[in-house]
Amino acid sequence: MTSPAPVAYDAIGTTYVRHRRPDPRIAAAVAEALGDAASVVNVGAGAGAYEPDDRPVAAAEPSAVMLAQRARGAAPAVQARAEALPFADSSAGAVMAVLTIHHWADAARGLAECARVARDRVVLLTFDPESAGFWLVQDYFPAIHELDARTMPTLPAIASVLGEIEVRPVPIPADCADGFLGAYWRRPAAYLDPEVRAGISVFARIGGLEPALGRLRGDLASGAWHARHGHLLERGELDIGYRIVISRIC
Repeated sequence: MTSPAPVAYDAIGTTYVRHRRPDPRIAAAVAEALGDAASVVNVGAGAGAYEPDDRPVAAAEPSAVMLAQRARGAAPAVQARAEALPFADSSAGAVMAVLTIHHWADAARGLAECARVARDRVVLLTFDPESAGFWLVQDYFPAIHELDARTMPTLPAIASVLGEIEVRPVPIPADCADGFLGAYWRRPAAYLDPEVRAGISVFARIGGLEPALGRLRGDLASGAWHARHGHLLERGELDIGYRIVISRIC
């Protein structure tokens, strides 16, 4: 699957780490999926969220801005795209890619590169574009669903490259620490904060936000949002379509 040219994190990623910190519950799910792989390559690594600290890790990230935000002492990183990884065949126990595949210019080629580098498994944290998503997309930003349908590979499309896959749902905690799109499903006012939105690339990719933001602002003020979705405030977590995908290399 080939995606349109992504919005470069060199342009939108300057404040990324303020709101994009690893959530410990999601980190535990990623670590479990990695299993006992002796080493890991992190593709589309960004600032290094979810990289394990108990084994050797090497990172690949195309954006210089994101590389500059990696913490002191983080795993060594190279500036490289998923479609052309500078690692030898079968050189890592596992290859991981977290919430990045929709930014790849050629998802199929990137997945094939991940499988080439991995000895044991490929682990993806991604979003299933065939999922219904959640209220923000359904009620206010249907353009996000349309973009996902064009740029986010479906689970069958991933399997067509990687072969047999295991798929694990990733329910999103109500107090999720990592500010990706679905993180604020129980905190609707957060989407009105421009700094929060700056850490969520899809808003830069669809543009024309103000009409929908105005509707959300009005619905929160009038109580209309709570009338439709107030039942969510009783939930501690919600499955809104995020998935861990594991491909074991035979």
